[in-house]
Amino acid sequence: MSAEATIRETIANNDVVLFMKGTKLMPQCGFSSRVAGVLNFMGVQFQDVNVLADAEIRQGIKDFSDWPTIPQLYVKGEFVGGCDIVTEMTLSGELDQLFETKGVSFDKAAAEKIREANA
Repeated sequence: MSAEATIRETIANNDVVLFMKGTKLMPQCGFSSRVAGVLNFMGVQFQDVNVLADAEIRQGIKDFSDWPTIPQLYVKGEFVGGCDIVTEMTLSGELDQLFETKGVSFDKAAAEKIREANA
């Protein structure tokens, strides 16, 4: 299976996917750690894809999204963005809205705690 086919299948079969360096339990870069940390803290069930384990997936996801950096977050098949965008959306409440609109369960109280801690 090609890298693109693998990426498409992963995104299609999981409500929330984070293409990252490392895993959700052991991130291998600060940006991946931040996004995985937000998702974990908010109780979001997500599929992690370690791009460091497969060079074709690492380049393939950049080509697929036309986005040059990792991590990359997908929600219900839609590319959301990388670390800066996810951070901004978390702090503004837009990530909550996206999860609610897409029917992704998350801990609203945890999301509020993130905003309070960063106010």
